[in-house]
Amino acid sequence: MVKIARWNHDGGTQSGFVDGGTCHALPQGQDVQALLDAGLERALDIARHTIGYGPAVPLADVQLIAPLAPATIRDFVAFEEHVEGVRKSIDGVAGVAAEWYEAPTFYFTNPHTVTGTGAVIGIPAGCTDLDFETEVAAVVGHVPGSDGSNLSAGEAHRHIFGYTILNDWSARDLQRREMKVSLGPCKGKDFANTLGPWIVTADEFEDRHDAEGFLPISMSVHVNGEQIGQDLLSNMGWPFAELVAYASQDSVVRPGDVLGSGTCGSGCLAELWGRNGAQTPPPLKTGDTVRMTVEGIGTIENTVGDRREASTRVASRTRPRNRTVQPAPSAI
Repeated sequence: MVKIARWNHDGGTQSGFVDGGTCHALPQGQDVQALLDAGLERALDIARHTIGYGPAVPLADVQLIAPLAPATIRDFVAFEEHVEGVRKSIDGVAGVAAEWYEAPTFYFTNPHTVTGTGAVIGIPAGCTDLDFETEVAAVVGHVPGSDGSNLSAGEAHRHIFGYTILNDWSARDLQRREMKVSLGPCKGKDFANTLGPWIVTADEFEDRHDAEGFLPISMSVHVNGEQIGQDLLSNMGWPFAELVAYASQDSVVRPGDVLGSGTCGSGCLAELWGRNGAQTPPPLKTGDTVRMTVEGIGTIENTVGDRREASTRVASRTRPRNRTVQPAPSAI
């Protein structure tokens, strides 16, 4: 299994491969983005030549960080069960909107607030309903001869370089307010995303796809050691190849882009709040630990930090609806 990672060690940041309990660094000047730009086949060759030959340190001696610095992050909402529960929690409406079934839906989230496993995630200002979202993300790599635009599902499948775990942290009370404006989520989402612990290359999953292209691998999430949710990735409404293809229509996907699956069934608190009719289990609080495990990929774990005490809302000022510039009052 080829696992591509980044880590902090001895005062510096390195990129390379994790093999068993050992980290093997790429030569100086090379990084994960260079592997994505090279494409999967070339990256596998580099792994074979690096593992066992390059500088190595024990995995236990390093701090893993996010396995890449994403160019973009598109986060889909591909699990029907999640949509059903969280819609009741956020909007107070039962069922799934008919439009969900017509095509995949995604939003762009913030690539600049990505963290890795082990990071402390602070509660954003104004938030009392902190939540997590258990997801798998596909990472896009280079395919020779392709510009990443208007891909078919078959072509898009070749652009999937590997997979990682994504925790799309969510401030649900901020999100509820924002989405009443029919836009967003905005500040309810952009304060943190966790990726990790590494990228497992796509070749490791080739024999595990079912006849329709779905991956029947298990996903689970625990809070403070108690299991909150579990699902199969194959319960997505669309396989990853179709998500990548859809993202590329009249647009482009490039090496370093990350595409999240959306939250699996029972993979967040808000979905359970919608089903239970109350905030059971309760929102996350300072000191809680959230651990997500995906079969064939690994585990990420983060601790919730302190809330930033600040007031960030700025109310709109009442304005006239003039269509022309009004003359200034005459001086006396």
